[in-house]
Amino acid sequence: MIGYVTLGTNDLERAAQFYDQLLKEIGASRFMETDQFVAWTVAPDKPALSVTKAFDGKPATVGNGVMVALAMRSPEQVDSFYARAIELGATDEGAPGPRGEGFYAGYFRDLDGNKLNAFCMG
Repeated sequence: MIGYVTLGTNDLERAAQFYDQLLKEIGASRFMETDQFVAWTVAPDKPALSVTKAFDGKPATVGNGVMVALAMRSPEQVDSFYARAIELGATDEGAPGPRGEGFYAGYFRDLDGNKLNAFCMG
């Protein structure tokens, strides 16, 4: 159902470098890019994640209550992805671990303060 998710940034180059390094952990790479935004995906027919400068020219801000959840294959991949995000400068919002029956997740904020979650089911 989700085609892509866009996160705002006030420093496109910094955000793009962060996501280049982080998303390669799950096999994603850039597939679209302009001077306004950069987008990554694992395959052209799969959902994408992008970062963009706000189109109205005003500063990008973080949406209160907004979070992007990125699906992982296993708890080990959640752990690795979360650790890489923290290593790249993300801030902890909840270390990886079980969150109820059959759900394993780790939460962090990117360099612009956007909240993300790496999770797996089962």
